[in-house]
Amino acid sequence: MQPASLSIVVCAAAVAGLLYAERRESQPGKWLAKPVASFAFMAVAIFSGALDSDYGRLVLLGLALCLLGDLLLIPEGRASVFRLGVFAFLTGHVAFAGAFLTQPRSHIWLALAGVALGLVLWRVWRWLSPSLPGDMRVPVQAYFLVIAVMTALACAVTGAGGTALVAAGAIAFTASDISVARDRFVRHEFANRAWGLPLYYLAQVLLALSPAVLPALSGGSG
Repeated sequence: MQPASLSIVVCAAAVAGLLYAERRESQPGKWLAKPVASFAFMAVAIFSGALDSDYGRLVLLGLALCLLGDLLLIPEGRASVFRLGVFAFLTGHVAFAGAFLTQPRSHIWLALAGVALGLVLWRVWRWLSPSLPGDMRVPVQAYFLVIAVMTALACAVTGAGGTALVAAGAIAFTASDISVARDRFVRHEFANRAWGLPLYYLAQVLLALSPAVLPALSGGSG
């Protein structure tokens, strides 16, 4: 088995363990399974050649920031730590956006994806905003803006002939963020994590695999 494939298997197994820990509300279980799952997607990126190009290094940076966010979201009942975790994910999205800017991009796909994401996230905002604390409204708006830009750029890369891994990973990442928001601000229940966590780790693995199939270009658009 290739190292990247083995890392994916480890990630999947750790996610299964994480879901079990979440279902049992076991903090030790979360501290055991979640870091393993997150370090595994870092390994996928490294074994997929992330260190060999500017694109790959920016993807690796984004994954590392998300790993930090994963660790910061494990503790419960600490609002300040949660905010730091959200900031880590936000900067991770910025790093991914930077990676996508190194690749050729389709302006048409960028525009279409931007409009579609704007409509979807506007609807999500209307649904979510009544449940948000006052001090979280602006940070969540900023987060929505960043993930919209990141995901639109990913779609533009795929639309210009890049791998579908990029758009699929970015869209899955955005969708998984909605499960986190619902769990944190609307209703705290296992059902949110039951679909959100597998989708999140799928997104990270897809993005981690992308350096293996995207050329090490300096940029461009079309």
